[in-house]
Amino acid sequence: MITPPRYLFVVLLGGFITTTTCLAEYWTEFRGPGGQGHSGADSLPLSWSETEHIAWKIPIEGDGWSSPVVADGKIYLTTATPLDGDADKARSLRALCIRADDGRILWNKEVFIQSGDGVQMHKKNSHASATPVLEGDRLYVHFGPSGTACLSTDGEMIWTTDALQFRPVHGNGGSPVLYNETLIVTCDGGDQQFVAGISAASGDVKWKTERRAEVKKGFSFSTPMLIEVDGQPQAVCPGSGAVVAYDPETGAEIWSVDYDEGYSVVPRPVFANGLVFVSSGYDSASLYAIDPSGRGDVTDSHVRWTLDKGVPKTPSMLAVGDELYFVDDGGVASCVDATTGKLHWKERLGGKYSASPFYGAGRIYFQSETGKTTVIAPGKKYNELAVNDLGDSDRTFASFAVIDEAILLRSETQLYRIETE
Repeated sequence: MITPPRYLFVVLLGGFITTTTCLAEYWTEFRGPGGQGHSGADSLPLSWSETEHIAWKIPIEGDGWSSPVVADGKIYLTTATPLDGDADKARSLRALCIRADDGRILWNKEVFIQSGDGVQMHKKNSHASATPVLEGDRLYVHFGPSGTACLSTDGEMIWTTDALQFRPVHGNGGSPVLYNETLIVTCDGGDQQFVAGISAASGDVKWKTERRAEVKKGFSFSTPMLIEVDGQPQAVCPGSGAVVAYDPETGAEIWSVDYDEGYSVVPRPVFANGLVFVSSGYDSASLYAIDPSGRGDVTDSHVRWTLDKGVPKTPSMLAVGDELYFVDDGGVASCVDATTGKLHWKERLGGKYSASPFYGAGRIYFQSETGKTTVIAPGKKYNELAVNDLGDSDRTFASFAVIDEAILLRSETQLYRIETE
């Protein structure tokens, strides 16, 4: 997997290793470098409020639950602004570039116009929910069937494509990932379900693999996870009814695990301690810990353990050391042994949760849908360090990003840079 200079991320069967070669860390995709929700920052703010430790906040026009991505002192976001004053109809789908030191918007580019015909949006979704991908001087943005595009980091359009057509249910959600020169996206709609690889250079579709699971509700919203097992790269892509690992170069299936009628799968997989962790989605989520070394249907042979209580339907999970941490949509956080699934602790944080937690500066950060952030120390016993509230009525569904020693938090109308000094 090609990553920008100054940050190297390697995924191994035994877990993951992050190596920072400079103080500046690039946050280049959903959940940061490698997609595991880990930051290499040594220092991050522990406590803040609307009046404390806010370096700046700026309004973001339109709506979007995409997370910020960061490189070279610039922040990139997507948003969707209503046309003709109707928030539920036609939209201008846009990409923005923001200067990280002071929050000044450097450019704001329309990428696509989304027709209002047939738009079906869930109250927890937005018209710009997919997080962009940064690679060098290229920014890749994805808006489901409305189109996928590549821009320069200066805002110049390089290519666009709307070749991947499907009918989303409740809007689009899954973010793209980049493997070498292939941009991989999941397209799980109500009418058809497939995974596709797009040429990062031209926008041409390189491969398209149909999902094989036969389920009543085919729509899902998950983001692929790139891993490597025994020298074989894999793109692990949960969908309705099954999680499947594909060869990212060709789209060929490597292994699959079935979970019956699970649908509307949102959480991005996590890979640690030799296992892939997946949530099966609605209506009742189950957690699957899967050994990814198999071939074919490995449902009966490579599922190492499962868990049926307290499993998130929306937030992704987080692995730190030998433990797996997660918070369900209703605000109950859990810590289990990653190898066995044994429960260490369960704690009610309060509120509802959609954003994915992250680990940085030796702490774990959980963000609720109203902007309350609970910070804990990782460990087999619950150890709460701080609870922070912005005192804002805005919804906060977008996941955190990290830049230098600051946290970026996107609310429904604002982008915050939070730092101690």
